[in-house]
Amino acid sequence: MIYLELFWTFFKIGAFTFGGGYAMLPLIQAEVESHGWMASADLVNFVAVSESTPGPFAVNISTYVGTELAGIPGGIFATLGVVLPSFLIILLVARCFEAFRNSRIVSGCMAGLKPAVIGLIGTAVLSVGKTVFFPQGFSTGVLGGMSFYISLAIFLLMTVLAFKKVHPILLICLSAVIGICAGYGLGLPV
Repeated sequence: MIYLELFWTFFKIGAFTFGGGYAMLPLIQAEVESHGWMASADLVNFVAVSESTPGPFAVNISTYVGTELAGIPGGIFATLGVVLPSFLIILLVARCFEAFRNSRIVSGCMAGLKPAVIGLIGTAVLSVGKTVFFPQGFSTGVLGGMSFYISLAIFLLMTVLAFKKVHPILLICLSAVIGICAGYGLGLPV
């Protein structure tokens, strides 16, 4: 039954990922592709939509994937699956916080998790970047296509503006407008 499969898949993702939605992305990608639920290019589109809609990234992407696969009930089951582990863990941590507040073991665990989270986020960046810049794999032919240069220009512009502390909502809107204009103006696949 697809609903239980969605729930269990996103429950595992929610239970074994620390560091938020971006750290979940490699797990989401691996699970979605291993189940044959969607291709990498479709997942990248869902990432873009999930990032540009209000709410937590992990909730948005699980809702979108579940809804795409099994309608509104699928979205509900996938969302419950990704949220429930965090809810249960927070309840447990809140209950035991005072006992472990100054624990060297807990501090060591957190120190070990931080680099792992950065690694997972880096993996997500590389994976999504590969799909955006090299959708058919890397070849010199990619460098001759206008899509590559437009994507690269948008990426570089958004990176510069992000370092200049331009508000993320403005960055998202601006990149969408540039992408639409470039796609329609040059007849590129949007």
